[in-house]
Amino acid sequence: MQKYEYKVVPAPNRGEKAPGAKTPPDRFAHALTSLMNVMAREGWEYIRADTLPSEERSGFTKRTTVYHSVLVFRRSASRPEDEAPRKLLMATAPEGKAPALTVEPARGGTNPAPSDTDPAPSTDENSR
Repeated sequence: MQKYEYKVVPAPNRGEKAPGAKTPPDRFAHALTSLMNVMAREGWEYIRADTLPSEERSGFTKRTTVYHSVLVFRRSASRPEDEAPRKLLMATAPEGKAPALTVEPARGGTNPAPSDTDPAPSTDENSR
């Protein structure tokens, strides 16, 4: 099953100046486009925009409800390098013996377990 992580960011409150964007709606659209492109470059996929209530303090004892517009993004929780298929490597063995199999990640990294040919770490206290 695909797992996702989510990120919620505040929507822009006002537009940004840009060449060709002369009206307030054009400037706001440019600000929104810029924010969404930044998030997309980081791997986030746009899901939706929401306006949600938030109770905030107003004065010393009074509370009021304000509404915030937010943008919701998601991306896969597992990274592609975590899901990379692993290669099976066949070591050449002398005739008559079975070759040793080792598993190596497809995109680098370390082997998950030491192979039979790796020297065992020394446990002798005198060799330290």
